[in-house]
Amino acid sequence: MTQISEGRKFAYYAGMALIVVGFLLFVSVFVTGAMQFGDFTDFHGRAQSSMFRALGGMALMVGGSVLRTVGARGIAGSGVVLDPKRARRDLEPWSRMGGGMVKDALEEADVKLGGGQERVVMVKCRACGKLNEEDSKFCQECGQAI
Repeated sequence: MTQISEGRKFAYYAGMALIVVGFLLFVSVFVTGAMQFGDFTDFHGRAQSSMFRALGGMALMVGGSVLRTVGARGIAGSGVVLDPKRARRDLEPWSRMGGGMVKDALEEADVKLGGGQERVVMVKCRACGKLNEEDSKFCQECGQAI
């Protein structure tokens, strides 16, 4: 089984941290707006500060989600590098996990795939030796009565 490298783990958690910081910056705009509601001193400066915090927070959230995706799926698996062989290798832990979840769901639903095929009874013609279905009255090959 392929192990996820330390670099990818670091990128994943760094992306998560950027998302959290960006979200806090974005939410701080609403908190300070509510705290200073009705106070119009230095309105222009506070509005400009709020705009920069909101846009910076959104940029950090987008950048963090991209970094987190690259960390989770690898550089090729996330589509940054177009190399199908490397993408398959990068996505192998995700694919294995997805297949395991599907298998668990099928077992839980008591669904059995493959193996349980229906048995068919065939009757051999005495004249020519052709195998015919059990409910046939005449041979499909020579026409003799079975």
